[in-house]
Amino acid sequence: MRTVAVLGGGIGGLAASYYLCKSSQVTKVIVLESSSRFGGWLQSTRRSDGAVFEHGPRGFRPAGAMGRNTLNMVDDLGLGGEILPVTYNHLASKNRYLYVNKQLHRMPSGISGLLQTVPPFSRPLLLSVAMEIFVKKGKEDDESIHSFVSRRLGKELADVAVDSLCRGVFAGDSRKLSVRSCFPPLYNAEQHRGSLTLGMLLGSGPTPVIPPGPLAQKAIKELWAQWSLKRGVESFPESITEYLQRSGRVQLQREAAVKQISPSASGWKIHLEDGVILADHVISALPAKALSSVLPSSCQLLIEHLQDIFTATVAVVNLEYEGSILPVEGFGHLLPSSEDLGLLGVIYDSVAFPQHNRPNGQTTRLTVMMGGAWFQEVFGSPESVTEQCLLAKATEAVHCHLGVTTAPIWSWVALQKNCIPQYYHGHFRRVESMRSFIRKNNLSLSLIGSSYDGVSVNDVIFIGRKAVEELLGTEV
Repeated sequence: MRTVAVLGGGIGGLAASYYLCKSSQVTKVIVLESSSRFGGWLQSTRRSDGAVFEHGPRGFRPAGAMGRNTLNMVDDLGLGGEILPVTYNHLASKNRYLYVNKQLHRMPSGISGLLQTVPPFSRPLLLSVAMEIFVKKGKEDDESIHSFVSRRLGKELADVAVDSLCRGVFAGDSRKLSVRSCFPPLYNAEQHRGSLTLGMLLGSGPTPVIPPGPLAQKAIKELWAQWSLKRGVESFPESITEYLQRSGRVQLQREAAVKQISPSASGWKIHLEDGVILADHVISALPAKALSSVLPSSCQLLIEHLQDIFTATVAVVNLEYEGSILPVEGFGHLLPSSEDLGLLGVIYDSVAFPQHNRPNGQTTRLTVMMGGAWFQEVFGSPESVTEQCLLAKATEAVHCHLGVTTAPIWSWVALQKNCIPQYYHGHFRRVESMRSFIRKNNLSLSLIGSSYDGVSVNDVIFIGRKAVEELLGTEV
């Protein structure tokens, strides 16, 4: 394997390049990024007074094999000293809220929370969980998240809690999203154990074995629930980029939009605006639709499947207020679609990561997330919506939900177009068909990124690692 081209310089493409660098089998890696920066959706604003604001993901979960894998990478990059951990006993971990019927409700937590009837729910959650063991296994090979949870845990939990959760995680509609693709542990628990409760207690099938390095061991010992970095999450892709530059085997190209890729005798010809690159193998971390537009017509079936993967646009509005203005302390609050279609949730950034506040004088940082699967319906075309309109909606939400009467002293509106792929019902079949087409046609092509096997940063990094291991036939 002489040359591997990686299309896309977001966290997926950078992670794959990092793992390729770990192997002596690869002589040269070429990373092609269409924009002027690497890092994709991991984007932080570092203000001159020391304040940090996130315009995409703002924290990482250390739990599970994927969480350990990311921490092992962070450790290897020498970023361990930059970590800002949030433990399970922190208010941002214990207190999560729903905004239902124009009121904030703290989500039940702990045994006492499960035993009591806690608004907005009409009965103790433990009842739903206890009855779940007796629900018959579904017969379909996939199901919407809403249908699955309604069937197993009751309509109320599906309508309120799970509807809100899907809006917070996927900016998506639980009635369309696939339980098999979005929440594999839930689907597998029912398949392997016949029950979510038994799946949680006994395990729901094999998971990847990733031994924890020193940093991951520290996270387990200290009970981290999430973590960020002192200079914001963007310092993670920045650090990977520096590592790749130092390796001497990676060619990083910004503003290098791929126009077309076509099979050649040795692998692929990659056509750019100003020339052609030859590669033995292509790892595509491009969004599905972007890849579909550069593939040759001989890949028509693959193109059609790629075009069937839809995405959601999210408006991320960062707000800074003078003083301490929150009526409650916690991670933030989410809204079910029945409450407000366009308003997904509000994150109380200053609670989890006060280190990102400006050092002088008390301030409160919030992030309002809007749109998602409902963007067009509520705000119209992303091309024509104004920043003023989005900012007004965000500040109005903070006023109504949190009783904040003052205006923000600073704001930033980021319109993240097509940022979260939507894994609709039957998504797993599309992905299987695509990979089957690639195998049958002996294409030197790997599909990674958030369009296929998971949308979280941890998922995307691990998918990049797995693709490299499959390509090289060895662990990295």
